[in-house]
Amino acid sequence: MKSVPAAAALFFSVALLAALGAFLSLAVSGIERSGECLHLTQASWQAVPATGFGAMPATQDSRSLPSGWHDTRLPLAMPTRVKAADTSAYFTTWVRLAVDEAQALTASRALYGVRLKTDGPIAIYINGKLAYRAQQRGQQWNSLFMPLWMNLEPGTSDAPVHEILIGLQHTSSYPVAVSSLWLGPADALRGRYQVRQWLQSGLPAMLNAAFLAVGIFALFVWFRRREDASYLLFFCLAATAFAGHLHYYVDLPIARDWFGWLVINSLCWGLTSLHFFLRLLHGRPLRWLGRAVVATVVLIGLATMPLPWALPNSSPMLATIYALELLMALAICIVGGAATWRASREGRVVVVALAICELLGMSDWMLHNNVVGPEGWFLGAYTNGVTFIFFGLLMYRRYVRAIEEVERVNASLAERLRLREAELEASHQRLREIEQRQLLSDERQRLMQDMHDGLGSTLISAIRSVEQGRMRDAEVSQLLKDCMDDLKLAIDSMEPVEADLLLLLATLRYRLEPRMESANVALVWDVKELPALDWLDPSSALNILRIVQESVANTLRHTRATVIRVATAVEGDGVQVIIEDNGQGFDVAAALSRGGGRGLHNQQRRAQVINGRVEWVSGEAGTRFTLWLPVLRGDEVCG
Repeated sequence: MKSVPAAAALFFSVALLAALGAFLSLAVSGIERSGECLHLTQASWQAVPATGFGAMPATQDSRSLPSGWHDTRLPLAMPTRVKAADTSAYFTTWVRLAVDEAQALTASRALYGVRLKTDGPIAIYINGKLAYRAQQRGQQWNSLFMPLWMNLEPGTSDAPVHEILIGLQHTSSYPVAVSSLWLGPADALRGRYQVRQWLQSGLPAMLNAAFLAVGIFALFVWFRRREDASYLLFFCLAATAFAGHLHYYVDLPIARDWFGWLVINSLCWGLTSLHFFLRLLHGRPLRWLGRAVVATVVLIGLATMPLPWALPNSSPMLATIYALELLMALAICIVGGAATWRASREGRVVVVALAICELLGMSDWMLHNNVVGPEGWFLGAYTNGVTFIFFGLLMYRRYVRAIEEVERVNASLAERLRLREAELEASHQRLREIEQRQLLSDERQRLMQDMHDGLGSTLISAIRSVEQGRMRDAEVSQLLKDCMDDLKLAIDSMEPVEADLLLLLATLRYRLEPRMESANVALVWDVKELPALDWLDPSSALNILRIVQESVANTLRHTRATVIRVATAVEGDGVQVIIEDNGQGFDVAAALSRGGGRGLHNQQRRAQVINGRVEWVSGEAGTRFTLWLPVLRGDEVCG
């Protein structure tokens, strides 16, 4: 089970790396053609005071600007205040690049640069004509993170480029920066542009969306598991991280100040979620740190809110607040790491992720403040990816542990079930043995009772009669034959008949046929298929055999019949066994009167025991005996 998720993760990782490699190989094919392009690194610049942000003219020649140019090399990172003596609130920084294109190119050309960094409008002039204009919405505008790509228009592309003039409007406190530029065929430069755009904007956007999707999933998990607040905190972290990184790749159509407020405070909210998440993992309250974090977040939120009484949304103020947030992240990382390092393995993972994000955030701070040149990378865009990977690892570990716990519980339940089944099987075996012994005891008792009531009483009567000399030899012989028949019936009743009345009657036929042949009486066997009698146990079978045997014996002894017919039929909710003869009839009422017909009374008694009934119809043409038996006995119907 453990190797399957690991193998799947390895497979998808290799597939992702292969796809990334294929993309980069296509892009590099364009980079390798950069030898066809001009790499512009020599420039001159000057900063001109302005009254504010305004529209740039349609034409602009560097010769019409003041003569205070400063030679430099690109990339260029300007100082925070270009002239200490200047008190202007706004400036326009001009960057001039002399281009030495020997001849015009027929192929479509483009201008590419890593970054133009400013908080105001941008204008680019090719040979004095306006070719590119961008109306900034403030320093959160995505020109910081999107590389410059400008296709030269046909009218511009017909002649060689001799001068490129870039105008950057900005506030006096904003650190302007310009990267080096590339000029050449669009096909040759597109690879560089696509790689930079995808790594700086496209990939972080994918990671940001994936992080938010997992956070929404965690929110729905929290709806079902309200007792575990870690899922809610994870959603809060994902949501705030998503909002705080929109400026890397989205130009939102909202006011500049509110967008800046959202970006700055989202980082604070995310750090607060991380702090409380770590508290859940290490179990220590750390109330002083929690109060300090909440108070800092509230103060920053109020101070940066775009209202008249709030702090101005200036670059130094934003840099200070960003540095304060980095210090808050460092404090959470150090204190939370010290508290959770031994208490929770998951906490160590979160601390490592927070430390990596801290380093990535410091690189952003250095880029914002021109500590690092403008061709560097805004690595803060990848903090969501780092957080997503590390928290995805935590979720994976929890998922695997949950599966292992379920497997352990299932194995425990299976073992308990196996033991319980073994106990039940042993108990059932003991019950079967007890039941078997009870059945044997009951059967032995029944046989003893039947032999005592039938065979025993008959033999005792015969012994007394012989001792007293009241019986002739023929009578003694007949009595002994009756005793033998009764013993055979007791044995036959023990044979399994599986609720089949016809099979029971067939055993009786086998016993009676020799005796009837010796008496010269013909037997007509006229039986039909009957329904099964589920209640037909050995005791009931013996009663039926004795009833039928008694009827046949009475016919042989008293009626002088020459034919006996045995038949079966279905009657209502029962079955019938019919015995007819052609002998002399008898008075049924007289035979059943007191003092007479002991055999008939025995038949009635035995029939009542099995919920059946007997009936005799006798006349000059012979006697018809009927035994009626129910298909379902009274106890079965009630059950």
